[in-house]
Parts: sequence; structure tokens; C-alpha cells
Amino acid sequence: MTTRTPLSIEGVVPWPDDVAERYRKAGYWQGVSIGSHIAEQVGLRPDDVALVDGSIRLTYRQLWDKAASCAQHLLDLSIAPGDRIVLQLPNSWEFVALTLACFRVGVVPVMALPAHRKHELTHLASLSEATAIVVADIDRDTDLRQIAQQVAADVPTIRTVLVHGELSTDATPHAPERALAAGMDVPVRFADTDYEPTGADVACLLLSGGTTGLPKLIVRTHDDYIYNILRCNDVTEMNSDTVYLGALPSSHNFPLACPGILGALFVGGRTVMLPSPAPERALRTIDAEGITVATVVPAVAQTWIEHQREHHTLTGNTLRVLQVGGSRMPDELAARVEPVLGARLQQVFGMAEGLINMTRLDDDPEIITNTQGRPVSEADEIAVVDEIGDPVPDGTPGALLTRGPYTPRGYFRAPEHNAKAFTPDGWYASGDIVVRRPDGNLVVAGRDKDMINRGGEKISAEEIENFAYQLDGVDMAAAVAMPDPKLGERLCLYVTVAPGHEVTLDDVVTLMNEAGVARFKLPERLVLVDQMPTTKVGKIDKKAMREDIRERLAREDATS
Repeated sequence: MTTRTPLSIEGVVPWPDDVAERYRKAGYWQGVSIGSHIAEQVGLRPDDVALVDGSIRLTYRQLWDKAASCAQHLLDLSIAPGDRIVLQLPNSWEFVALTLACFRVGVVPVMALPAHRKHELTHLASLSEATAIVVADIDRDTDLRQIAQQVAADVPTIRTVLVHGELSTDATPHAPERALAAGMDVPVRFADTDYEPTGADVACLLLSGGTTGLPKLIVRTHDDYIYNILRCNDVTEMNSDTVYLGALPSSHNFPLACPGILGALFVGGRTVMLPSPAPERALRTIDAEGITVATVVPAVAQTWIEHQREHHTLTGNTLRVLQVGGSRMPDELAARVEPVLGARLQQVFGMAEGLINMTRLDDDPEIITNTQGRPVSEADEIAVVDEIGDPVPDGTPGALLTRGPYTPRGYFRAPEHNAKAFTPDGWYASGDIVVRRPDGNLVVAGRDKDMINRGGEKISAEEIENFAYQLDGVDMAAAVAMPDPKLGERLCLYVTVAPGHEVTLDDVVTLMNEAGVARFKLPERLVLVDQMPTTKVGKIDKKAMREDIRERLAREDATS
């Protein structure tokens, strides 16, 4: 355990001193770094396989050595403890090694998503004042190196672009490019005690699924993230025999730490990385690698079930737990998981901002099928309240408030939003509408925030509307969710247009593509209306629009 003073990073909202001391005395916070837990496993099982990525199999010692070399590489590039780096990598052993490298020397990764493009990456780099950005070379038809250089041109704090893959041939880059691979075998010249973070230091910055435009940054310290991982490990019953499938984007909190990749490493288990959860390869990998725990969103669970029913790809019986989260799972789909895939379903309802709820593996089938579980920690506080903040009785829908030892007290450098999302005494308003049953389990009933949940990826309606307003002739714009049997929701954009103007879906999509917006945010339907429906107080009535698009889709289905 290091005893040095935690690094001070402007914009981090701390826990109140008395609350932090209470969590330490209760044993929730250990005062150590994430790396210390993995170092313990390296000492216990150095030759056990920790990570599988295609044909590459890394033991605990090999992975830890790669992380040390990568950490040295960061230090050699003058990336110092407390510096932020935007990390955008595909699922790979390099993602894990670099993340562990950051944890070892106190560099703070900003966990960008693989789908993000210039629009989002520039925002993340600017808000965090990142000193470096880490990208793959090519993603399908997109040159991410070029995007990284565009970000570096707009964000003066970026001094380095690290590339996973081939370097570009750009003769005049805005920031020098360095090969990530070259840093994986650098001789290590530091001792862990030189830079080991304290428990109170920032471990990483996760992304919110925000409703107010671009993502906000969520501060996770070593103390609170370790507790998050340990409690999820206990509830999922992870151990050294666990073989975990990492197929969702690893920069999401769910596959990273609930309990995810880090949870498997904490207990001496093994993680198998896949670039995507596409059913054919995923199910074959489950058999080939003896996967025992996997994490998916409902849309993926549905494709796995459909594929297994048709092709019977999964022939073994190793899969013990299928965690499903990211959005509400339909009860009918939940009931099909165990009969078709042979795994116990674990419903997960949580947020990168903290609170995690899970069904337990020994719960009655009715609870597993029909609820999203209960908090993983006895120290989690939850309240279900009405519009004025008064508690509602069990069985009544209400807004979810929470606080606890792994729910931070504010977003990074977002004082105005913090004033709305957090109460003075530390309660976080998640924006979820839930029903708490008498048995303590929660049922997610919806959102009171303006957001579209497309297959687990959260899209801010406001962000999409702001793009629509840039088009000549758009008078009013409203983005709403339309139901989809596979993804849960897709994005529909309603607009009113001034006389003499025309606006098409292609116009909106082209504008957003030119701005470098992530593809999953692109509207998939445009509805032109003469006027927007409004509430009695004159606000745009999105509830009416959601009902309208449901009716339109139903009519189309009936005539198809």
C-alpha cells in the first residue's frame, strides 16, 4: 500500500471527508491500487493463462510484464501520473495491457468507444485535456489515424498519437505518431513503488450515456472501482476456474468491471477476447475455450438464442452464467435463455456512474425472468421517489436515486450538470423509472431522461436535435425512440419544415457524417409533420410522438 498523497486533478468532485472515512473504516475502501490485486494473482499463478486473443495466449506473468513495458513507454513519452489519455482500441490483448499500464503508474485512461469518431473524440480529449490519444490504424473503411490527427489539431494538449497497427504515411502530422507495439517490450526502469497510485487516486474516466449532448466523464477511483469489481465478483461467483468471454466493447463499464475482464483477473481466471459478439464465432468460442461466464446486451442475447435454435452451434455445457444488461430485457426473451443456451441468466441493471443491481444465481426463476435484480452491496442506498422527491410505496413506479461507496459524487468538470444530477447530500438521480418490489428487487419501467437506448448504446436526443437545427429550413426537431424487436429502440427524428424548404433523412445523415459523428447515433427514420404535438404547458410532447411512431410501425407491419 502506498502512503503518498493522492494526485490532485482539477475538476474531480471528492467524496466528503466524513463519508470517505466511514467507507474506509467499514472496509469498503482498501486504500490500494487496482494493480495490487492483479500483482497478487501474478505472484500466485504466474504461468496460468490470463488472456486469450486469437492465437495469442498470455500468462499472468507475460501480461504483467507487457503492462510494465507499456507503462515505461508512456513515461518515456512524458505521459506522467495524473495525465489523461483518450483510449480507443478494439477488443484485444493490447487494450488490456495498456489499461493495466495506466493503472500501474497513475495515468488516467478516458474510455472512448470504438464507434466514436472525430465529433466525440475531440470532445473527450478537450474536456479531459488529454496529452495523448490511442487508436487503431483502420476500422473497416475509416482511417482512425487521420481522425486522431484531426483531434490533435483541435486539442492543443495532445502531444502524442499512439497507433495500434501500422503507422500512417503522413509527413506532417499535428502530433507525432508512435507504434503501440513498440512499447510492449521496452526495458522497464521503474519500480512499482515509484508510481503506484493510492486508493483515492483517479483510476479511469468512464463515459456517461448522457441526455444533454455529448458524453460526460465519470470519475472512478481505485478505491471505488475495486469495491465495484469485488462485489460483482461475489454476486457472479467468479473464481480461478472462471473463463470469461469479453465480446462487448471493453471500454464499457459492464464488460470491463461488472465484474468483466478486471473481475476475472482479480480472482486468477481467464479472459477470452473477441472483436464482436456475432453469434457464430461467439458460440463456437464458448465451446472451444470452455467459456463459463459471458456478458451481452439483450439484442445480442436474442441473436445467440435464434442462432442456437437454428444451427445448434453450442454443443458443450460449460457456459454457467449469461449476464444480460445495458437495456431492459423483455421477460419473454429472459425466459428463453436457460432452455436454449443452457446457462443461468443473470440480469444486470446498472450504470457507469456507480450502482449495480443483479439477480442472484440462486434466485427463483420468477425473479430472474421478471426483475433486474437488487443492489450488489449492502452499502448501496437507493430511494424510489415521486416528482417532488417523496418516497413512493413498493410496487409504485418512481425515479431512482442512489448513493454508496462506488457511486461518485459528481461528473468531471461539469458543475452545472452536477447541480441537477446530484443532491447536496450526495444522492445521484439516475434518470431511471423503476418499481421496487416488496422482495427488494427492481423492475425497470423506463426513463425520465431524454435518451434513446439503441442496443445498449445510449444516444442523447438533444445532440441529434442540435444537428437537425443546422439544416436550412428546419423549424423544430425532436428525436425519439421507436421500438425495434432486435435492438430494443432505434432513433426516429420528427421535424417541421419552413415553407419552401425540403429536408430528407439523407440530409441529416450527411450532415452528421461530415461532422464525424459515431454511426450508431445516425437517425434511421425521418417523420415530417406540420406541427409538433405539445403538452398543456406548451412543451413538445415526446410521449405523443413515441406513441405516434409505434402506431405508424404497427400499421406498416399490418400491411406488409
